[in-house]
Amino acid sequence: MPTLITNIKELLQIRDGSVSRVSGSEMKTLPTLKNAFLLIDDGLIKDFGKMDDLYKIPVNEVINAQGKMVLPTWCDSHTHIVYAGNREGEFVDRINGLTYEEIAAKGGGILNSAKKLQQTSEDDLHKQSAKRLEEVMALGTGAVEIKSGYGLTTEAELKILRVIKKLAENYPITIKATFLGAHAFPSEFKNNEEGYVDLIINKMLPKIASENLAEFIDVFCEKGYFSIDQTERIIVAGKTYGLIPKIHVNQFNSIGGIQLGVKYNALSVDHLEVMTTEDIQTLKNSTTMPVALPSCSYFLGIPYAPAREMIDSGLSLALATDYNPGSTPSGNMNFVISTACIKMKMTPEEAINAATINAAYAMNISDTHGSITKGKKANIIITKEISSYGFLPYAFGSNLIDMVFIDGKQI
Repeated sequence: MPTLITNIKELLQIRDGSVSRVSGSEMKTLPTLKNAFLLIDDGLIKDFGKMDDLYKIPVNEVINAQGKMVLPTWCDSHTHIVYAGNREGEFVDRINGLTYEEIAAKGGGILNSAKKLQQTSEDDLHKQSAKRLEEVMALGTGAVEIKSGYGLTTEAELKILRVIKKLAENYPITIKATFLGAHAFPSEFKNNEEGYVDLIINKMLPKIASENLAEFIDVFCEKGYFSIDQTERIIVAGKTYGLIPKIHVNQFNSIGGIQLGVKYNALSVDHLEVMTTEDIQTLKNSTTMPVALPSCSYFLGIPYAPAREMIDSGLSLALATDYNPGSTPSGNMNFVISTACIKMKMTPEEAINAATINAAYAMNISDTHGSITKGKKANIIITKEISSYGFLPYAFGSNLIDMVFIDGKQI
C-alpha cells in the first residue's frame, strides 16, 4: 500500500525526467513546491502536488510533514568507505607539522591503509564498512559510489570489491563499485612502476571483469603517483573491459589529467583543488562532470576547488565526501554542503543541486536518483521543522534530518 506525505512546507528539487544535470547559472535555480504532498508506492515516487489538489488515495500510512522540508536523498559519488582501521596517528602527525606528502614518504598514507587491509579478513572488513554505510544512510545518503584502492595487491583489491558487492546485496542503498588499483605504488614496486601498471592491466582487470565486480575504473593521476601516460594506459585497458573512467585529478597539481579525462569521456574528474583556465575551458561542452570534495580540503588544510569560478564559467559541479581514513574520515554530506557554501561561496541552491541531481549524474544513475520526479526511486529526506532550505547549510553543526526513506521505506 502507498505512503502519503502531507502538508510539506516545501518540496525541493522537482524536475522533469529529461533533466540529468544542471550547469552554470542553472545551478542557482532549485525548483520547489510549497504546501505540497508526495505519494510513494512500490518504492517509487508515484505523484506529488499542492495540498489544494490532493485527491482521495487509499494509503497504508500518512505522514504529516507540517513545517518540514522534503528533498531527494544525497548522492555521494566519491568514497572509499571500505577500508580497515583508521589513521588517527597521522592526524596527530599533521597537527605536529608533517605534510600529507611527508607522511606518505615515510610509509604512511595509502600504503599504511593498504598494509592494514591486507591483514584484515574479508568478514571483518565487511563489518567495519557496514557500520560506516549505515551511518551515512542515517545522514541522508541514498546512493554511494565506493572505490577499491586500499589493497594494492590482486587479492586485496578483489577482497575490497567483493565486500562492496556484499554491501550492495545486503542494503537497500544504491551502491556503485569502482576499481582503483592505481591509487598508489606499493613499496615493492617503488623502483618498478611499470611493473605495477602491468599487474593492474594483466592480472587485476581480467579477474575483476570475470567476477563483474566493478562498473568504473579510477586512477590517482598526480605528481608522485600515476603519470599521464600511466593513467592513459590503465583507463584504456579498463575501457576494453567495459569499465567507465572516473579520475582523481588536480588535487595538488594540474598535470593534464582533466584533458585526459575529457579525451576518454570520463564520467567525472574529482578533487579539482588546483584548476587552470585551460582546465576549465577543457571541461566546457564535455560530458564529464567536475566533482569537488570540500571536506577533504577542510581536513587537510589545502585549497578548496574554485567552485565560483567553475560555475560562473558555465560548468556543472557535483559535491561528494571522499570518505576515507586518511584525508576525509567522514561521510557526512550535510557537512559537505555546508562547507561548500561557507568556504567555496556556493549558494544553498547550487550546493543542493550539486549534491543531488549533478551527483546522480556523476554516478550514472540520473534515471533513478537525484530529483523529485515521478517514477524515480522514493529516496527522500524529511527534515525537522526548519525556516527555509537555506537553514540546512547555515546550521552546519546540527542534525536537521527527521526521517530518511530509501526505496520507499523508512530506514
